[in-house]
Amino acid sequence: MILAAALLLAGERTAIGVYDAWGAFRAGVPARCYAISAPVRSGSSGFASIAARFGASRRPALYVRLSRQRDPAAPVTLAIGERRFVLTGNARAVWSPDAATDRAIVAAMRGARSMSISTLNRRGRPFADSYALGGAATAIDAATLGCAG
Repeated sequence: MILAAALLLAGERTAIGVYDAWGAFRAGVPARCYAISAPVRSGSSGFASIAARFGASRRPALYVRLSRQRDPAAPVTLAIGERRFVLTGNARAVWSPDAATDRAIVAAMRGARSMSISTLNRRGRPFADSYALGGAATAIDAATLGCAG
């Protein structure tokens, strides 16, 4: 399932490792490293990823491809344990609005068992993509080390 999610990303990839429900990969030149997982529900085309070093600040950053198109006007909420985060994005993908939120999301992922992203589809019906977080912390760390230096 993890490898199938990784195949959705463009470019040549090298596996750094697979850790429970998450995998760490290195791709492209210059190298981009990321941790990635598929939703718990099988047959979904979505994935959640954490880019190891994003932008000028080289921070970890959340990017999620939803399992189906959402209503672009509908709010998107990421739930990790008791924490709730509002995400931004387009009809098919969502991400955190700023670096502080990215840092808080990664910290919350390290101590939780699962996370879910909920919103409304184009017909106004609610849907959620859920992810197991077993192995997420290790995959994020491996991706960070995979692009270090």
